[in-house]
Amino acid sequence: MSIDFHEFADTASLDAALADFVVARLADGIAQRGRASLVVSGGRTPRGLFTRLSRADLDWSSIDVTLADERWVPNDHADSNERSVREALLVDRAATARFLAPFDGSATAEAGCAAWRAGLAKFTRPFDVLILGMGNDGHTASLFPDAAEIGTGLDLGNDDDCLAVHPTLAPHARISLTRKRILDSRCLVLHVTGADKRELLERVMAEGPVEQYPIRLAFQQTDVPFHVFRT
Repeated sequence: MSIDFHEFADTASLDAALADFVVARLADGIAQRGRASLVVSGGRTPRGLFTRLSRADLDWSSIDVTLADERWVPNDHADSNERSVREALLVDRAATARFLAPFDGSATAEAGCAAWRAGLAKFTRPFDVLILGMGNDGHTASLFPDAAEIGTGLDLGNDDDCLAVHPTLAPHARISLTRKRILDSRCLVLHVTGADKRELLERVMAEGPVEQYPIRLAFQQTDVPFHVFRT
């Protein structure tokens, strides 16, 4: 299966096009199956996208939303992905979406996996759209190349939905979807901006182990339609 690249001159144009792309797939999911599901990533890059999606004319009460990963911090912490989603996405028309928060207040990410796993079992799957980001080290979700848990997270024989991750070069313990669960999607999207990420993508798309650049999990598969939206 080929990879579809969508190129844009600026982030505003990208955000507008990606919002339209996501809305069309969510609307189709609702029409075909009664509910749809959206998995998003945190960080600064998707904030503009979130704002556009929040205003979309969709039956948001029929849409399940969760994150691809979360930092194990309170949901009012500045580094919380949930906080970003609640502030920018789950507002306006999208306020009625059903949100599954990965962080449940447990003392550790390991303990929190149980609650997220239980919630994901009731989620609309395969995910209609799963939007990934990419870090400067090639990580995606919280599958970091330097983390001791990377082998488990990337193991296609691991049927678990999620795992706790402890990166050595990034702050906070994390909770992340596994590679196998990320690929349990009807459509994968990589959302990246800037010249640095463009250069990194060239290295990612070269042959090499997925453990080196975990975002390769999306490039090194042929079952799920994959779209790259980039400036």
